[in-house]
Amino acid sequence: MGHGHDHDHDHPQISAAGGLPAAEDLSIPDSELSPSDVSRRGFLRGAGLLGAGAAASVLAAPGAAEAAGLSHAHGPIGGGADKGGFQWLAGDHHIHTQYSSDAQYRVLDQAKHGHAYGLDWLVITDHGSNEHAKIGVEKVNPDIRKTREELKGLLTFQGLEWNIPAAEHATVFVHPGKNEVAVLKQFEQTYDGSQLPATNTEAQNEAAAIAGIKFLASQVKARKVEGALFLANHPARRGIDSPHEIRNWRDADPSVAIGFEGAPGHQAAGIPIAYGRGGARGYYDNNPSAASYAGYPLESYRTWGGFDWMTATVGGLWDSLLAEGKAWWITVNSDSHVNYLDQSERGPGSDFAANGKYNDPVYSGKTLTTAGDFWPGYYGRTNVGATSFAYKAVMDGLRAGRVWVDHGRLIKGLDARVRVAGDRRGSTGTPLGGVAQVKRGTSTELTLEIDLQDVPNFAAFVPVLKRVDVIVGTVTGPVADKDTFKAPDTKVVKSFEISAGARSVTLTHSLGRLDKPFYVRVRGTDGNRTQPGLMGAAVDPYGPKLDVVGDADPWGDLWFYTNPIWVLPR
Repeated sequence: MGHGHDHDHDHPQISAAGGLPAAEDLSIPDSELSPSDVSRRGFLRGAGLLGAGAAASVLAAPGAAEAAGLSHAHGPIGGGADKGGFQWLAGDHHIHTQYSSDAQYRVLDQAKHGHAYGLDWLVITDHGSNEHAKIGVEKVNPDIRKTREELKGLLTFQGLEWNIPAAEHATVFVHPGKNEVAVLKQFEQTYDGSQLPATNTEAQNEAAAIAGIKFLASQVKARKVEGALFLANHPARRGIDSPHEIRNWRDADPSVAIGFEGAPGHQAAGIPIAYGRGGARGYYDNNPSAASYAGYPLESYRTWGGFDWMTATVGGLWDSLLAEGKAWWITVNSDSHVNYLDQSERGPGSDFAANGKYNDPVYSGKTLTTAGDFWPGYYGRTNVGATSFAYKAVMDGLRAGRVWVDHGRLIKGLDARVRVAGDRRGSTGTPLGGVAQVKRGTSTELTLEIDLQDVPNFAAFVPVLKRVDVIVGTVTGPVADKDTFKAPDTKVVKSFEISAGARSVTLTHSLGRLDKPFYVRVRGTDGNRTQPGLMGAAVDPYGPKLDVVGDADPWGDLWFYTNPIWVLPR
């Protein structure tokens, strides 16, 4: 079927300054816009997609043309898997070394394993602490620079795990450069929760978290570093990342605060006790405390198919952000500290308090069956659509939301596009994280090209994709209550059963004629463990199953998730 003609071919007027569509260029007053652009600007403001605290990263990155769904993707440059015109680079943004008080490996140990297990990029994120704030940021940097020289095919970022004031943890990392240590050190010493007065009130700590994100943005603006990113880690683990805090982090600067872990690390912790730790995937074995947000249900303290409740629940907290039109992306990672089945231990004579690091690990002759982590790349991957093999390209791809994630190498590759119905040209369509802007009444469709797995994963079996779910939600604009964590208009609208034995599949789902703004996201599973979602079978009939502490083999069910694509009227 050829390119449909049930829509017009007019595109939004582009402003002369900056290349943005005129409706999105706030330097142009309303009085100078055409009537259609005035109407569009009004919609964008009302939906929370323009202006102060708006989803600027959705509309403005990775470029005005692409954000409008009008760009032609260029082919990749060097390494990574080519799919949909992007170079898909697998990575992990949450990794610890001997410079963390509860870890043990060298930077090179983690990097070599990650690279061997197929990663193209990773971030070293040792814990914020008194020792790390004083000496750790500087001491780890030579090891990171040495690793960059040793492993040219791996992009190794320096970051840290931030103790978010009044909340949980987060990955913070910056683009490599001469100021990477100075910026991270100043950030940690000023804004890490471990460095703030114990007498601070909750309000003071929440304000400090906002100030920390704004500090990172100021360092980019001042060109101290080329980029800085924040991703909240294991957000539902203890129930202390409240919905309003998550919204406030994101609104503080959406070019820095871009998302949270859709699934935590520590996945090996769920392996039953006969063979492993016998705990909870992600160490999600907590209960509400005095510091927890009281509105969260008890089910939020457990993982669902290995994924965080905030992501796994269709119509839940993540969807409530997306329904506002907020750019907020998901990732997965290892959170590697001490790894399952490894045979090393911390070097003898270590004095972390004095040195800010443990001595190099040594062979122990003992197999760590009770360790809760996997090596980077062994189990979870964050796949980023980049335009080249470069640090900036990875950061730009993350910021743009061109990301899909999976566990256990469930699939090989994926390209998702929203297109005008019937358009099959390879150079068209809006990719993950993008905004398709079409005339009201235009018919659109989702197209998926999925390369199915045909080689064993690192548990020595070939995963089989059995079902793909299409999830759609209405964009309803800003919420009145920032502690909202439900999106009642979001649900699974289509499930595709995948035939066994195929090498690849192409799936198309009609999204109908555009009558109101919406977003679409996708997930897939091997189908081994499912149950109706928390919002009911009418919303999610075959969602991930609640993981049971002590019996949660991470290889027992595998899932992939994509970030969303928005479809908005122009």
